[in-house]
Amino acid sequence: MEPASVRVLVVEDFPPFRSFICATLSQNSNLRLIGEVSDGQEAVDKARELVPDLILLDLGLPTLNGIEAAREIRKHAPESKILFVSQESSPEVVDEALSVGNCGYVVKTKAGSDLLVAVDAVLAGGQFVSRAGWSSSAQPADYR
Repeated sequence: MEPASVRVLVVEDFPPFRSFICATLSQNSNLRLIGEVSDGQEAVDKARELVPDLILLDLGLPTLNGIEAAREIRKHAPESKILFVSQESSPEVVDEALSVGNCGYVVKTKAGSDLLVAVDAVLAGGQFVSRAGWSSSAQPADYR
């Protein structure tokens, strides 16, 4: 792929964490940020308009939660890969999210170490789930 060839939309309602995600993504020269939005309906609208290659999507969003937004995005931009980035780490929530987005799930407390690894895995056609998102033996510090 040529530099900055992967078009990315970031959907996160907490500005400091959205800035962290964008700064982390900027470490990969193959990624090009094409939009940032802060609620679920904006995510659906931007996905329809821009048809990004990759969408980083929070779950706890105003207007539409991330799972509902992902369902709508699937209708309008089915080729866009969805990587959830959320503070939720219960296996039930992760399973539900993956059933809709099916590409990946990064727990926010693991984003520093997992985000770019997850992006690479998803873009390579794989799936990624943060350890705290599936391990029943995860330590309480993994949950926030």
